[in-house]
Amino acid sequence: MFFGFNLYSGLLLPFFLQGVIVAAVLWARRRREDTAADGWLALLLLLFAVRLAQWMLGFAGWYDSHDARTTFMFYWPFSNWLAVGPALYFYFRSLTNQEFRLQRQHWWHFAPALAFGAWLLVVFGYDIGWWHGLQGQPLPAHFGTKGPLASWADYQPIGLLADTLGYLSVLAYAVHTLRAYRAYARYLNDNFSDTEQLRFRWLRNVLVAVVVGTGVTLVFGAVNLFITPLNYVQSWYDYLFTGLLIYYLSISGLLTGYRLAALRFQLPVAVTPSATSLPTIEAADETSGIVVPAVDKRTVADAVLDLPEIPVSAATAAASVPLVADATVEEPTETAAEPDAELARWTTRLLAHMQAARPYLEPELTLGELATQLRTNTSWLSKVINSGCGQNFNDFINEYRVSEAERRLRDPQFRHYTLLAVALEAGFNSKSTFNRVFKKLRGQTPSEAARQL
Repeated sequence: MFFGFNLYSGLLLPFFLQGVIVAAVLWARRRREDTAADGWLALLLLLFAVRLAQWMLGFAGWYDSHDARTTFMFYWPFSNWLAVGPALYFYFRSLTNQEFRLQRQHWWHFAPALAFGAWLLVVFGYDIGWWHGLQGQPLPAHFGTKGPLASWADYQPIGLLADTLGYLSVLAYAVHTLRAYRAYARYLNDNFSDTEQLRFRWLRNVLVAVVVGTGVTLVFGAVNLFITPLNYVQSWYDYLFTGLLIYYLSISGLLTGYRLAALRFQLPVAVTPSATSLPTIEAADETSGIVVPAVDKRTVADAVLDLPEIPVSAATAAASVPLVADATVEEPTETAAEPDAELARWTTRLLAHMQAARPYLEPELTLGELATQLRTNTSWLSKVINSGCGQNFNDFINEYRVSEAERRLRDPQFRHYTLLAVALEAGFNSKSTFNRVFKKLRGQTPSEAARQL
């Protein structure tokens, strides 16, 4: 029988097929839509599927068939841990920045994996190409299915060293990517008013799962090497975890694709501040060199609640939003002697624009769009919101939306509206986001607040 079905091979087969099929779908989508992230995810799924295939085919009888299938099992590169870490890292980079492309300086990340792959190719070339093919010598090991160089390598620490370095590499890359994910979360809060579909919490969960799974694999290897040898069935559970990871990663990756073109996340880099430059978004945590006043974080909430409702006509709203073609970006005119006054002036201007034009009613408002409306740049506007208003962009905009929702809940004219309708009218694009933000900013759910109003 070409493939022996049993409990162990049969349970791994669906995960393997899903990994291969979804990888093909993602690669086709990558070519069609030019999304580099899909290509990296396809590579990740193939790496995990190939690893799982070793135990799946082993339990299906390929090691015991004593034919070409057995020879295939000895020479195919099933273990690719050295490539998993870099692929996972570059998947995150391309998913969170649609302009990211692999450059020449990035290839060193794959140097260890390529070196190990070259070694395996040498072993295959000598045993199968030279020894058996050109010399016509029979393969001496494992019932005539394994060559002399592969047999010699079994008694050398080459494979163990490669696997150990691979495990450590995956752990290092996963931890590094988790740190980058935290910076990405700050980037979202500073640039987007609706972050629910862009947070990729599933990717954070995958990173944690990879760390845990690699740790489990290390434990299995340590027990097998230093305590007691594990049999194939005991090691099978490690591969079952890989199958579950394939399932979660493939489903989540297929569903990803919402507004990805807007993402331009760059990893934070050290920026030396100067008196003539403004801080950038990527260096939001760096000291800007401009002295700004300490502002209580209740400033925005108080301003929103105290400002009266002013009916805004379409013409007035349009006038407050300049066209990019005929608008010049207004740079702040601060001097070293009057930084507080300049920041206060821009804070007042920002709050007046929020009350007059009500841009927060646009569900997908971004920092860049608001900066265009105010004829300034995103770096300065981010400084005004963070320092002048005491909030990040996401909380700043959502404070207005929550206040708008509360106003509508109090208004008898909207009493017949559902909570979803109120959320949509206030600028939220989903009830789940409305509930989460309302709870965060008010300490209670919208339904609880509605009963009290």
